Amino acid sequence: MAPFYKHFLQSRDFDLNAPSAAFEAQWMSPSNYAFTILLLLGGDVVSRALAQLAGGRITPVAFSFGWVSYATSAINSAIGEFKLMPGADTPCTIINTENGQSRGNGSWVLGRAMRDFEYWMGDPVKEKVKELKKSKWEYDKDQAKLKGKDPDKIEFRAHAGLVVSFWKFDPDKKKRLQKPGRDVLFWSGIVVIILQLGISAIPLGIYGNWGVFLVTASAILLCLLTGCQRQWYREKWACRQIEPGKKRTYIMTRGNGAQHAIVIECDGCGLNLEDLCTGFNNLDSPSISKTTRLAMVGLGVLWVILLITSSALTDQSWFLITVGGIGMLQNMFVAGWSRKPEALGLPLKYTTVIGSPKVSAAIIEVERAFPTVGRALVGTFFPGGLFPSEEKELGAIEAEAKEKKLKMKGTKDHSEVKNRML
Repeated sequence: MAPFYKHFLQSRDFDLNAPSAAFEAQWMSPSNYAFTILLLLGGDVVSRALAQLAGGRITPVAFSFGWVSYATSAINSAIGEFKLMPGADTPCTIINTENGQSRGNGSWVLGRAMRDFEYWMGDPVKEKVKELKKSKWEYDKDQAKLKGKDPDKIEFRAHAGLVVSFWKFDPDKKKRLQKPGRDVLFWSGIVVIILQLGISAIPLGIYGNWGVFLVTASAILLCLLTGCQRQWYREKWACRQIEPGKKRTYIMTRGNGAQHAIVIECDGCGLNLEDLCTGFNNLDSPSISKTTRLAMVGLGVLWVILLITSSALTDQSWFLITVGGIGMLQNMFVAGWSRKPEALGLPLKYTTVIGSPKVSAAIIEVERAFPTVGRALVGTFFPGGLFPSEEKELGAIEAEAKEKKLKMKGTKDHSEVKNRML
């Protein structure tokens, strides 16, 4: 009987060229399993892309590899979590300047507006940030000289002090409130969808293979049907509008230690940001309709049927992979690209900016210019309270503002009495 190890050394199927031939055959004409496996990847990217563009009648998120994965997980979200929109991917806090109450943000819209602030904050705010950083750098160099250290070794800081920028809802763009914007992200979806249909028609025109076109067209239709659900609008802007004649002021910031605080004034125009930041996470009273749930279940089933059907395509599969690859690139572009607030349904207009290398000095300056706003920032940036001298200065400013308000009210009441007598 031959030794045991010779069974391994005398293999009849030993062929060094076999892997090369298999790799070449796969890349020349990928098997149907390659495309079906790819369809199960990237569901989280599709979810974020839908959240970016959803809210209108058309949501142009192109067909990509992640749609089957997303569709199956969306069934669980609709039935078990009573929602379609993902939660905020950027943590921030919303503060009501009238009472100082703060709430953690759960809104996708506000989270993205906070995340993209560096993109849309404008030149005046950028200049103020540069000014603060330069001032802080020069101060650090002076301190190094006093301590006998080399000032040239002091690095330029990436963060300095606090910048408080002031914005208000633009009354001229009131029609854009709670509506998705049609920017480059929106039109990229339209262009890519047309391109996908064109690519999928190539094997039909050259080889008579209509299967690629059928799968692509069906998938695009399912994408559009998923994005046009009215539930997206209800969740994306789940809040009230500010009534005419009423005024609300909110502060949006990442929290203690943040470089920016964004003050948003709603003077008869705008959204109740306290409502909006709560998001659609109130599971005690879910308002997702049975129609939406059934629609998501039906769409999920259709996506699985499409997955099974596409596995039958063995010829010209590169066209189908190209269609999905282009769609994947568009989805990633939409999911990650920065947008202006107007494209998120928040048409904001810049008013002014205040900042200081010292956070407490910035808060006091803000309170002097805009009563109650500076005080509302104290709880977030100084949880333990200000120093006694700073608190005294802030209290004096508040007392002065209160006295001025009482005088104005008294003058107004006197005028009204005088007018009645006349």
